Amino acid sequence: MSKINQLQEIIDSSDNIVFFGGAGVSTESGIPDFRSESGIFKSLEKYGDTPENLVSHTYYMDHTEEFFRYYKDNLVFKDAKPNPAHIALANLEKAGKLKAVITQNIDGLHQKAGSEEVLELHGSIHRNYCQICSKEYGLDYILKSDGIPRCECGGIIKPDVVLYEEPLNNTVLSFAIDYIQNADTLIIGGTSLVVYPAAGLINYFNGENLVLINKSETQYDNLASLVINDAIGKIMSQIKI
Repeated sequence: MSKINQLQEIIDSSDNIVFFGGAGVSTESGIPDFRSESGIFKSLEKYGDTPENLVSHTYYMDHTEEFFRYYKDNLVFKDAKPNPAHIALANLEKAGKLKAVITQNIDGLHQKAGSEEVLELHGSIHRNYCQICSKEYGLDYILKSDGIPRCECGGIIKPDVVLYEEPLNNTVLSFAIDYIQNADTLIIGGTSLVVYPAAGLINYFNGENLVLINKSETQYDNLASLVINDAIGKIMSQIKI
């Protein structure tokens, strides 16, 4: 039996699926991942600092204007569109099979595709808030701002994204753990499972089917019911829903 057929059987026999995805889910939409040779971290090296530092809380606080220049040039892809992976997952949710998408991505493409229950572990470029009065702003306001985006009250408008040195949102994390603990099938796609604490979520899964879909191997492959080393969009587009 082919791996596509195995995946189809698992999905057909499941009624409480949770999907956990990383940067590889959006690469087929033209958004680079982080650690590959063509990834975002490589593009940031030209700025003469480590990528981890350039998108850290410390750098944001100490070099705010420079942070926003890097952020808008390298982390925001406003015109990206959902790919077959996003669309298939949205359709699985509409069919009542998929209960939640848990994502490390900040691009909002799952919602664009029609997914409703999306838990964004690392936040979203589409949400921004004043650090003084908490007024909310959309992405366009950030992109059109010169230098540091500021609220009408004078406060700096910070993207609602989790930077290095910042904790994950405890409420989002708790919901993610609850969904995973209750799932009968956990599909993990487009992530190398090396970034913690997000990667540790796999340890909460107690269900029957663990499916790993990623272009490269992961440290958890030996625990999976099914491993497919390929692009997530290519695989999910072949599933009948």
